[in-house]
Amino acid sequence: MTARFKQKAVVLSIVLLALLLPFIIQNDYFFHIMTLSFIWMIGVYGLNLIAGYTGYLSLAHAGFFAIGAYSLGILTVKFEIHYWLAFFLACAITCIIGLVIGLVALQTKEHFFAIYTLCVGYIIYLVIDKWESLTGGVRGLIGIPVPPDLGPISFRSPVSQYYFNLFFLLAAIFMMYRIVHSLTGRTLIAIRNSEELAQTIGISIMKNKLVSFVLSTFFAALSGILYASFIRFIGPDISYITMTFDFLIFLLVGGIGTLSGPIVGTLLIVWISQQLQFLQDYRMLIFGPLLTLLIIFYPKGIVGGIFSWKMKMQEKKKRLSMSAKSATQRAEEG
Repeated sequence: MTARFKQKAVVLSIVLLALLLPFIIQNDYFFHIMTLSFIWMIGVYGLNLIAGYTGYLSLAHAGFFAIGAYSLGILTVKFEIHYWLAFFLACAITCIIGLVIGLVALQTKEHFFAIYTLCVGYIIYLVIDKWESLTGGVRGLIGIPVPPDLGPISFRSPVSQYYFNLFFLLAAIFMMYRIVHSLTGRTLIAIRNSEELAQTIGISIMKNKLVSFVLSTFFAALSGILYASFIRFIGPDISYITMTFDFLIFLLVGGIGTLSGPIVGTLLIVWISQQLQFLQDYRMLIFGPLLTLLIIFYPKGIVGGIFSWKMKMQEKKKRLSMSAKSATQRAEEG
């Protein structure tokens, strides 16, 4: 059995388990937490694309998440546009805003890019918080509709919402897989490793960075849209910098620059947080030291650490095999 076949078998097993969970577990609270986890994962994949594969840490990610959520809310609640039309318009609006911001932000590099996007994220928060006539200000938006029925399929029950958001998560993972394993993905990794070297072999640096940035805003918008239609109430807090840091923690714990890192990190942190709700006010006193230790000993996160351990084991086996062969050859010669 080849390694690739094993990998496909594991992926199919996980997908099958996710599809069968509603038949195994009958708990609405469980489905609520899992649905929220699916929504966060989509947003984390967007951050992973720009930070993990392109090497640019965007601290405005929560701002684009909020733009997607508020675009859907405003279009459906205030302008009474049909949900699915508002859904696609919200994605388009966020991507256009991301394109404009990216054209300026990507003129900077490294920590200057992070600082600039941090400022952009805070400006988005202020606009949402202060523009009461459009966003509702601190009161937020209430009564955002759930997705309309598709024939006999309704999206009002916890299980149907679970499947609805699982569908978009699987679509996002498939899209990320195709991007990462395409020429575009290899180009982004080349830019992350060395922009100067990538430029010398004819790669258009600005164009590819901009594509990566806009795609990351698309994932953030999709996550925000699904969040708004699931919770049905949004406030300015979803655009605050703490939201971006939550996305970043999910990514760092799971494994930045890996395909399965966002899933592992999000599930782990979300469920640990649920178990430690009685310590909610002291959450960062627990996660802070743990995250510091993880970054020191496993800078590539849990998934990256597992991959590194597997590589070391393979190299060790290879060395042992070569040593055994050389010993056999010496014995035969002797």
